[in-house]
Amino acid sequence: MTTADVLLRVRDLHIRLTAAAGAVTPVRGVSFTLGRERLGIVGESGSGKSLTARSLLGLLPAGGQVSASELRLGNTDLLALKPSAWRQVRGRRIGMILQDPRHALHPVRSIGAQIVEVLQLHRQVGRYEAWERAARLLESVRIRDPERVLNAFPHEISGGMGQRAMIALMIAAEPEVLVADEPTSALDLNVQNQVLSVLDEQVTRRGMGLILIGHDLDLVARFCDRILVMYGGRIVEELASSELRHAQHPYTRGLLACVPQLGAQAAALPTLTRDAAWLEGAAA
Repeated sequence: MTTADVLLRVRDLHIRLTAAAGAVTPVRGVSFTLGRERLGIVGESGSGKSLTARSLLGLLPAGGQVSASELRLGNTDLLALKPSAWRQVRGRRIGMILQDPRHALHPVRSIGAQIVEVLQLHRQVGRYEAWERAARLLESVRIRDPERVLNAFPHEISGGMGQRAMIALMIAAEPEVLVADEPTSALDLNVQNQVLSVLDEQVTRRGMGLILIGHDLDLVARFCDRILVMYGGRIVEELASSELRHAQHPYTRGLLACVPQLGAQAAALPTLTRDAAWLEGAAA
């Protein structure tokens, strides 16, 4: 990947959280780049995946502090942004799809009103044109009756349709980078595949960079080009998705061993044995 192809550059990222009980550093020394590709980040809960993603949008919880040698979106230094400047970046240049549309979407505003708001804020179009664009966006994510969904509230549509509406909402401003944090975890397998197919189609068509966060190693490997494996706030391994089954790090191999295999003889799944040295390790 050449320098011109890099959309996002993260180097030596640390995240510190301060609360009444004290301070912790759940993300330590994370470095990676993202081009016009699909990058997966996997690891157990608490490994730092979501915090890393949220730091890219300035969405850390209260008391969160970011430090890095470099944190850059294109030519924009994210570390230097003032709070008011984030409005020109968040949503417009980098968007985020969350786990559950029932919680991520505004519960008392229609789907259409939420998409129209994004278009008017970031694309400066009139309400009528914004409504027409919103309908086309819903069509582009394979919603067959866009007018009905535009007028519906989040609780009136299914989880799969809500997630597709969330994708439409996040691509409305035509961002350069899209972060999807466990976007299919609340969906059944068939709907998962439908949503990922829609997401893949949109990312490819619009030439975006995608960061997909997940627990399901097989799903992430099928969908992404590269994978980062996180443990204890660090990246312990980076590899091409096609090479996942040949992972070298014992943590990655341990995660793979814990995945049930269809057709395999029934047996107790292995328990992941951890090594304190992994907390000091990093991807080569």
